[in-house]
Amino acid sequence: MANACSLLSISPQVQGSNPRMNIYLARLICKSSWCLVTPPVLLLHTISRKGGREQQFYLWFDPTADFHTYSLLWNPQQIMFSVDGTPVRVFKNSEDLGVAYPKNQAMRIYSSLWNADNWATRGGAVKIDWSKSPFVASYGNFKAETCSASSDCSVNSWYGAEALESSEQQKLEWVRENYMIYNYCSDSKRFPQGFPAECTR
Repeated sequence: MANACSLLSISPQVQGSNPRMNIYLARLICKSSWCLVTPPVLLLHTISRKGGREQQFYLWFDPTADFHTYSLLWNPQQIMFSVDGTPVRVFKNSEDLGVAYPKNQAMRIYSSLWNADNWATRGGAVKIDWSKSPFVASYGNFKAETCSASSDCSVNSWYGAEALESSEQQKLEWVRENYMIYNYCSDSKRFPQGFPAECTR
């Protein structure tokens, strides 16, 4: 099966552009396990391998066996993706390096189940086996803790964190060392002229 489930998609509203941070689940036929695909696609980039900022991870559990919590923390300093409280990816604000970063926009949140076999599965080499349909995704316990754009938000709140705590950093490194299978910051074929500036961090 080669389908993708967009568990969470946050789209800041910016006139003339559509930056997004997405969490996808995609099953690859090349391995009998699931991948977590997390492309926080930033300002002036699209959700595609031509412009996105993807990282992909195998999960350390079967996501079809039970419900799990997929979270996205987005503040002016960083974007952090987590699974069951374990950080799997952090994208830091690198505006000082000339990298666009969505930090002042309102946002929308939505989810979907859709066919991604034109890009998500070995570059589109593996197609959906429609004989396995119907494909079903279930959601529950959605929770959003937000800071209103019209109010002064406290930087002391948990979502105002400027960086990971040491225990979170250790978990992030564990995930990267053991479960990361793709990182755009090491894809020299995709970036033959040099990696994006944020890859230095």
